[in-house]
Amino acid sequence: MTVNLDEYFRTTFEDKLLVKMPEREDDHLTPATRLLEKRREMSEVEQALAAQKEEFQMKMESLQQRKEELERKEYQLKESLLKFDKFLKENDSKRARAVKKANDEKELKKQKDKEIDKLREETSVYAKQREKLQKKLDKQTIYQKYLDRTLEAAEDFSEIREVIARHDTLTATHEDLLDREQSNQEKVEKQKQDLMRYTEDKHNQILSYNNQLSGLQTRLDKAQSEAVHWESKWTHIKNTAAKKTLVLGRIKMATHNLFLLVNKHQKGGQMEPTDDTNEQLNKIQTFIQDLSQITTEIKRTEAAMGTTSVAGASSQ
Repeated sequence: MTVNLDEYFRTTFEDKLLVKMPEREDDHLTPATRLLEKRREMSEVEQALAAQKEEFQMKMESLQQRKEELERKEYQLKESLLKFDKFLKENDSKRARAVKKANDEKELKKQKDKEIDKLREETSVYAKQREKLQKKLDKQTIYQKYLDRTLEAAEDFSEIREVIARHDTLTATHEDLLDREQSNQEKVEKQKQDLMRYTEDKHNQILSYNNQLSGLQTRLDKAQSEAVHWESKWTHIKNTAAKKTLVLGRIKMATHNLFLLVNKHQKGGQMEPTDDTNEQLNKIQTFIQDLSQITTEIKRTEAAMGTTSVAGASSQ
């Protein structure tokens, strides 16, 4: 067990602590001496471990400092990156604003150039108009001279304004008269058109009335013709009715006589007297049917008796 412990400490701490364990000089040491020796070795090992621990602690502190330094540098780097990104964004924004401003200035320049071209065109137009007005003024000068001479010759006017006012008045009166004449012409034309429409409407009404009158005349002629036809028929009907009335009276008289005759020959009692020809005919028909039935039965009986007599004579 002791040998194993020695080998363990020797192999464990020899390389790590760089401490060479002393070779055993004497294998014949007492246990107490060996114990002291082991304690001394353990003390050295603990010192070596403490030194290693302190060195490790120093390394950890150094690593912690480096870590903090790295974190600080990383934070600074992030800040620098953010600032650089912000700087780039600001530069992009400034560049975009500068480009927009340049484009706006370019558009403004184009607009100003267009306005300048437009003003030049207007100036050219105004110059042409001025030239035309100047020519017109030159032409109107003769009228000014004419008015001056008129004013000198006229006694009713003292200024050119009065002449112009009188001319304007006459012109306005003339235009008013023209407007009235035009209005009157339009009214006359409208009245003519109204008269033509009225005449045409009345003509159409007359034609319509003539057509209606013709139709009514046709209907009258037809009605008169039909009246003559129906009068003829009515005369025929009255004549026929008189004849039929006579025949009907004879038939009723013959029916009544026949009814009396049938009633007289009725064995079961006489029928009730009636003046209704239809009832008389019904009762006569009933009597004739009964009589025909009786006649038929008598003939049948006689025929049967004749057959019986012939059969008896044959048997004899």
